Amino acid sequence: MSAKAEHYDVIRKPIITEKSTMASENGAIVFEVAIDSNKPQIKEAVESLFGVKVKAVNTTITKGKVKRFRGQLGRRKDVKKAYVTLEEGNTIDVSTGL
Repeated sequence: MSAKAEHYDVIRKPIITEKSTMASENGAIVFEVAIDSNKPQIKEAVESLFGVKVKAVNTTITKGKVKRFRGQLGRRKDVKKAYVTLEEGNTIDVSTGL
């Protein structure tokens, strides 16, 4: 399995929350990905890095909130999440992933 450096630029980290844990029961894994990545790039990166077959990729972009930091207005960064659905029989253990 040859993982290119670009694959690590596409997939930033797995997201482990209550909602993503419920999605993993249905064979979907949630990753934070680069904001400019697209679905074919995400699919290729997951298949190359983890050695699994990907069935579908759904993405969402969460806009960053405006918050106050020490009295000054600041803005959190925008985050893109990828919900990666795996083929039957494939699993990824995200606790030992990236």
